[in-house]
Amino acid sequence: MTHASASTSGFDTLIATRESRLALWQAEHVRDLLAARFGLKVGLLGMTTRGDQILDRALSKVGGKGLFVKELEVALEEGRAHLAVHSLKDVPMELPEGFVLAAVLEREDPRDAFVSPRHASVADLPPGAVVGTSSLRRVVQLKNLRPDLRIEPLRGNLDTRLRKLDEGGYDAIILAAAGLKRLGLAERIRAPFDETAMIPAAGQGALGIEVRADATTLRAQLAQMVHAPTWLSVHAERAVSRALGGSCSMPLAAHAVWQGSELVMTAALGHAEDTARPLLRTSARATIAADSGAASTEAADALGRQAAAQLQGLGADAYLAAAPGA
Repeated sequence: MTHASASTSGFDTLIATRESRLALWQAEHVRDLLAARFGLKVGLLGMTTRGDQILDRALSKVGGKGLFVKELEVALEEGRAHLAVHSLKDVPMELPEGFVLAAVLEREDPRDAFVSPRHASVADLPPGAVVGTSSLRRVVQLKNLRPDLRIEPLRGNLDTRLRKLDEGGYDAIILAAAGLKRLGLAERIRAPFDETAMIPAAGQGALGIEVRADATTLRAQLAQMVHAPTWLSVHAERAVSRALGGSCSMPLAAHAVWQGSELVMTAALGHAEDTARPLLRTSARATIAADSGAASTEAADALGRQAAAQLQGLGADAYLAAAPGA
């Protein structure tokens, strides 16, 4: 772990980041935006997180995706960095006291991607084919599409996952399209999943910037970088999860898209233990002003809560009881 001092580094601002190739791309992207917009001299504080170290177990079994975030928050708390850049789908639904999500940038492709050297799509896989993913959300939706598939765990950063596929350990793997596109690997996508067949995770494809709540000057600058349509979409998506208990280990999908002035939410919940159980699916919509003000943000949160209540009406509580750590 790097222990540079934010105050003596010669930089105006330091970004705490994981050291995977994708995390560094994301941090460098934000660094360049801050430099161009505000003339800030921005450095990176590279760190290894618990999520990067634990590769032999599913995240849902060892504490969820928050394992990718905690060390970065400690660096902010101790003043070794000023902000952290996250894939928003990795950020717990409730931030620790003293931290805020100061900005969400315009979303990249939110879809999941089917990646395979030999097969063109999920439909083309032979019976019993081995598909790699460690996401419970993807597992339950794959089982819904193709109950015959053998789904095996797949951990590691994006390059590691692609290497394991290329070495023949899997017939196909499922990855976020956004990460592949950001690293110039879009050609590895054989087919993007339709967003209704494989509903994305809350926040998928969006970058979130986390800061200390007392960093008022930095928060004011970052507020100018908010992409309001994405901000509202991800607030609605994260509100579904928060209303259902907020666990990163529950097999929940939530995705909101704009249709004119309406924000349209689709959500699905699977059963963590019996992945063959039918998915609970729902949708909801609301007319919302596309700005990042408090009223619009609350309206987006209300849309998410509505979708969560509808899932509960379909029997979500019994499904949630089976989630790891429930």
